[in-house]
Amino acid sequence: MDNYLASLATEGVNPETRSIDTCTTEEMVELINRQDALVAGAVGAERHHIAQAVDLIYECFRRGGRLIYLGAGTSGRLGVLDASECVPTFGVDPDMVQGYIAGGDIALRHPVEGCEDSEADGIALVESLEVGPDDAVVGITASGSAAYVLAALRRARERGSVTIGVCTNAASKLEGLCDVTIAPLVGPEVISGSTRMKSGTAQKMVLNMLTTCAMIKLGKVYGNLMVDLKASNKKLRDRALRLIIHATGLAPEVAEHYLEGAQGHVKLAILMAKSGLDQAAAQALLDRCGGRLAQAIDQGKKEE
Repeated sequence: MDNYLASLATEGVNPETRSIDTCTTEEMVELINRQDALVAGAVGAERHHIAQAVDLIYECFRRGGRLIYLGAGTSGRLGVLDASECVPTFGVDPDMVQGYIAGGDIALRHPVEGCEDSEADGIALVESLEVGPDDAVVGITASGSAAYVLAALRRARERGSVTIGVCTNAASKLEGLCDVTIAPLVGPEVISGSTRMKSGTAQKMVLNMLTTCAMIKLGKVYGNLMVDLKASNKKLRDRALRLIIHATGLAPEVAEHYLEGAQGHVKLAILMAKSGLDQAAAQALLDRCGGRLAQAIDQGKKEE
């Protein structure tokens, strides 16, 4: 028996749910919900470390670097999910935020046994991505001990990358390998060892914060509107129009005119509407302001 694993809080038996197998369905739901309610507090207790990680990621982005998530099992799937959502939400290049799972893409749908134990695979991934000083590599592992993740982080650090660990246990093996370790202490799972539950929820919350806060700092948000959205399907087009209307007060048909003129880019459409500039001039102003819409609007007023 592995003494390290046996000592983990997430591997313990939860005294609150010992009799869950004899509960009614509603009682089961209530027990799970009560345990889930503890997760937000555990994540909140790590806010200082999360903020440190956000600032490190932001600086990497400013230098033209990438954010690379890697993990195994549920942790890997959550990293891939967060990375994939950055493209439609913030209009970034797919290479900017990348997610990888031990065992490759097939492991997103089907378990690939033993892949999390492969140090060689973790090292090979880092080498193939040619990570360097401008990149932030985030290793996600509930136990803080997945060999694939630890080996990848170790090699990334040797190559000069920023390294960040996300786990749900204290004093994990991540801490000696990472510039920052984020460890929400969620305690024993509802079902002993099922870290897809509270641990997974905590990891999802942390990853949301890492990318969302870094993107806000990059100017991808105006107020609390995700204005770097590009209307690429019917749902997103409807959302884009609502965002433009909310930001400008324009009538729907006028908002649609500006969205067409901006070729589906919400941020550009809002700036065109507020400044009176054509697409090319508005884009040039945005570029001068580093993509920050509020700054571009203010600058446009000064130049009138």
